Amino acid sequence: MKSLEPMSSVPDIVAHLKNLPIDEFFEESYNQLILRDPESLTKSGRARELGLGNDQLTDISDAYIRETQALEKAVLELLRAYNRDELSAEQQLSYDIYEWYLDDQVRGHPFMYYDYPVHHFLVGFHDILIRFFAEIHPVTTKKDAEDYISRLSQLDTKISQLLEGLKNREKEGVVPPKFIIEMTMKQMAKNFHLDDQDSSRGEESPLYTAFSKKLEKIQLDEEEKQKIRDKALEEIEETFIPAFNQLYGYLQYLMTIATDDAGVWKFPNGGAYYRYVLRRETSTDLTPEEIHEMGLREVERIQKEMYTVFAELRYPDGSISELMERAIEDCGFIDTTTQAGKDQVVKTYEGILKEVDQLLDAVVDIRPHGGVEVVGDLSFGGGGGFYVNGSLDGSRPGAFHTGVGGDKVPKYRMQTIAYHEAIPGHHFQMTIAQELDVPRFRNDIFYNGHGEGWGLYAEQLAWELGLYEGKPYGNLGRLQLKLLRAVRLVADTGIHAMKWTREQAKQYMRETLGSEGATHEVDRYIVLPGQAPGYMMGMLKILELREKAMDELGDLFDIKEFHRIILGNGSIPLEIQERLVNRYIDAKKT
Repeated sequence: MKSLEPMSSVPDIVAHLKNLPIDEFFEESYNQLILRDPESLTKSGRARELGLGNDQLTDISDAYIRETQALEKAVLELLRAYNRDELSAEQQLSYDIYEWYLDDQVRGHPFMYYDYPVHHFLVGFHDILIRFFAEIHPVTTKKDAEDYISRLSQLDTKISQLLEGLKNREKEGVVPPKFIIEMTMKQMAKNFHLDDQDSSRGEESPLYTAFSKKLEKIQLDEEEKQKIRDKALEEIEETFIPAFNQLYGYLQYLMTIATDDAGVWKFPNGGAYYRYVLRRETSTDLTPEEIHEMGLREVERIQKEMYTVFAELRYPDGSISELMERAIEDCGFIDTTTQAGKDQVVKTYEGILKEVDQLLDAVVDIRPHGGVEVVGDLSFGGGGGFYVNGSLDGSRPGAFHTGVGGDKVPKYRMQTIAYHEAIPGHHFQMTIAQELDVPRFRNDIFYNGHGEGWGLYAEQLAWELGLYEGKPYGNLGRLQLKLLRAVRLVADTGIHAMKWTREQAKQYMRETLGSEGATHEVDRYIVLPGQAPGYMMGMLKILELREKAMDELGDLFDIKEFHRIILGNGSIPLEIQERLVNRYIDAKKT
């Protein structure tokens, strides 16, 4: 078991940062923070630039996290010692964004054990682990392969630290619901091929299969490649698997003490924690009750729009559930039981992205330089998707992952998913942010309300560009996904602030969305409280700001200028975004 040591003490770092010019302070202080997260540096492609290799895992021990928290608090105090009024306008903007970020981090310190690091959804521990080793960690040279194996050798340390954190959460009364633990264990057993004897077949582990495949492309003789493979397999079987089985065993124990209570209201200070995560994820100060009511209004409005489209299709009267079921069948599916079908899904998405990209010059004059690729992802089905941003050094492009692991992909929502995840959605927003010539923290930090708000706004922008004209089924897909984002406002607050049960939330979604398939989303809201409301809250704020600019500027309003303000400053808190738009309106008037 290898130890993961802090790189420097907080007092030494503070002494180094004191009295630096503000631009140097931005860079140096943020560097000191991210140096504490070597996995993140590998993902961004910045490890070697900062004098760190790709051979260390991020320390998640209690002592290390608390030291990081002390550094965050110290950096915030140092930042506030600068006289903001003496800074340039651009420096003031960076100051405000950085202060919001650091202040939010410090606000979250009392709740360090209030989250669920191990769960069934995309950002659960085992999913992050697989994705980091299989996709993020580079394996293009022998040194990369050696670094990979070095990291494998540290996985027992990492899992030991994770167990420490889980036990601290248990002491705080923070235990996932029983059904979440059960789903997580089933996923783990499937992903790591656990059998009834609680062992795993290392050669079938994704940590080995992905590595072995990448190793094929390195210019080494076969004997040397096999030695490297054998060493990787040895670390997986002797280091990772025993530690992973300890984690799995602890989850079995948690099953004996967990309840089925779904919301964070059950935590000792759950109400305060939920208000904190809502502010972090939406970057607004609205209460759970205000967000709940906003969601109910949006649900009613979007449902009316959907009935208008049903009327255009001359569907008979019926519930949204009945009519959407018919629309999905009428639109059709792509069969993904064959490789040809999987390839067709990828090619269809590539065509959708090419079409929208050719129309965007009418509404944007800022574009990313980095490209995006469509990845047919076998780990999930149904054609949904997510985006993985490319590396800052350009060695890895952005990747739009779409699920091809099931039997079929419904066609009706493919357009909308492509616009949200790739162009002009997350790929545009995140890659432009990475490429800006601004302090590094503004290239890296992702504010959920702004980023997911832009993703949802991108769907509407495509509609405004006419890409759904003559495509009523695609438009229903857009509206149904938009309705889902409104439902999230209601369901998330219902679960965590109003003590809804899991089944109450699912029933509300069935009745409102007209889709049984979407009810799995409830479990996402349970493990990631506050995250899902960021989509609709962010889009509504962007639309509100656009409408305000249009009303006040009239003929002076330029949609390209507006989008440059939204995209051209990177991901920022919505309240700061509002100040920028107001400043733009005032400047344009004069």
